[in-house]
Amino acid sequence: MSLSAWTWLIVILTFSVYLAIAIWSRAVSTGAFYVAEKSVHPIANGMATAADWMSAGSFISMASLISFMGRDGSMYLMGWTGGYVLLALCLAPYLRKYGKFTVPHFIGDRYDSQAARVIALLCTVFISFTYIAGQMRGVGLVFSRFLNMPINSGVLIGMGIVFFTAVLGGMKGTTYTQVVQYCVLIAAYMIPAIFISLMMTGNPIPLLGFGDSISTAGAKMLHNPALEGQFLLDVLDGLHRDLGFVAYTAGTRPRLDLFCIVLALMVGTAGLPHVIIRFFTVRKVSDARSSAGWALVFIAILYTTAPAVAAFARTNFLLTVHGREYQQAPAWFQNWETTGLVEFTDKNDDGIMQYTDDPANNEVVIDRDILVLANPEIAGLPNWVIALVTAGGLAAALSTAAGLLLVISAAVAHDLFKGVIKPDLTETSELLLARCSAAVAVVIAGLFGIYPPGFVAQVVAFAFGLAAASLFPVLLAGVFSRRTNTAGAIVGMLVGLIFTSAYIVYFKFINPGANHAEYWWFGISPEGIGAIGMLLNFGCLLLVSRLTPPPSPQIIALVEQLREP
Repeated sequence: MSLSAWTWLIVILTFSVYLAIAIWSRAVSTGAFYVAEKSVHPIANGMATAADWMSAGSFISMASLISFMGRDGSMYLMGWTGGYVLLALCLAPYLRKYGKFTVPHFIGDRYDSQAARVIALLCTVFISFTYIAGQMRGVGLVFSRFLNMPINSGVLIGMGIVFFTAVLGGMKGTTYTQVVQYCVLIAAYMIPAIFISLMMTGNPIPLLGFGDSISTAGAKMLHNPALEGQFLLDVLDGLHRDLGFVAYTAGTRPRLDLFCIVLALMVGTAGLPHVIIRFFTVRKVSDARSSAGWALVFIAILYTTAPAVAAFARTNFLLTVHGREYQQAPAWFQNWETTGLVEFTDKNDDGIMQYTDDPANNEVVIDRDILVLANPEIAGLPNWVIALVTAGGLAAALSTAAGLLLVISAAVAHDLFKGVIKPDLTETSELLLARCSAAVAVVIAGLFGIYPPGFVAQVVAFAFGLAAASLFPVLLAGVFSRRTNTAGAIVGMLVGLIFTSAYIVYFKFINPGANHAEYWWFGISPEGIGAIGMLLNFGCLLLVSRLTPPPSPQIIALVEQLREP
């Protein structure tokens, strides 16, 4: 069958399963809508958490970033996995023991303040919308290339699927949909990786093929018999040096910035509302720890493969593009060129494509979000494998988008209306309001997808920085510090959120020309500034708490009860 036929077949089949699950497990109570009635098995919850968290940023953009950044791209791997250790040890079991529906609810009760609850709500909504922008952008990218649709049309279709699964099924339907989506996305990621590893190195395990030598078949596939027997990374380093790039295995990012980005991603993972809320869905406290462990196992399958996918894609890309006549450009290049995400400008009118590190001479521009999606085409894999990657990219983006929409709807319906504006709101009215809130959020998310503030993994990294700077300190202090009070929490959240968001907005949107290491404060990039925002939050939280009266005896008793085994 043709690629288009395979793509439509697999996408329609997977979407039908998602919709069927949403109908089968539709939520009929607020408990089912917010936390799936706290009845999810830890293995299923770990799988759903992995799908919820391994967004379009992980599936589509992370390996692409590593392929462009080389060794420096490993910061995403370290930060996004290390955060689960913090989550399992410091937050998940305690928040599950507290037994409420949302993060703002916990903060409002722990700090005995409606103001703290509202500020946490605003942080939650702000972070979630920042994160969801990357997901909808990913949906549009996949549809635009593989289903021959404009990006905006793809975003609209994605909005419809997310609306149906999240609004009808709530957390219960979303959880079991995410279990299926994890299976789809991990198969879509691993099958091409195994194929390409076998083709290039003869090793069926991508993680090992990444450090192996190029086989006879691999040298033939790369149209260069001289590469046989050479280590893949040595070849890639040589290609980089020949084209004026820094060696692939060499890092160029300043160590302080690298450290701050890893820290921001790690702490941000532990503070993301849509990740934390997943641990409210299990039966007991021990299941929360178990869920975090299972999630890390399921995530590691993809994350240990990503560096290999990046190296395979980068090698294939450089060898099939640079020095080729444009009229003989590979089919994948021509296919992606129609989307506008790959461009060739013949600056010297010789008809030869030049890809170099010199902007004045570089003639090929490629969107950083497409390399993983294009990887199977570059390697010449069968159409059904390419179609499977399409379904995997959609599963990754839609699963995370659904989780984020539930967080937003819960924040508006449960924390704002039920918790602050109208405490006597009936359960039926609250459920209706939650669904309406999710519907409005879908529309706003779609606008972010149509007018994205950056490429996928970059936008996702900003969300992690905002979570690190705003929510994580007050959650951690709320569990482990009896002395932390309302004033400290409010000041800490506001300082962390305002500082981090202002820094990002200035360097990325107000003055993008200054978005360079020589202009950054202490050489720290917008992606890493969340670590400094977190430190400011902690500093203000502890200082203000010491200068103001301590919490009431009831709050101190609550903290002590949370930490009881």
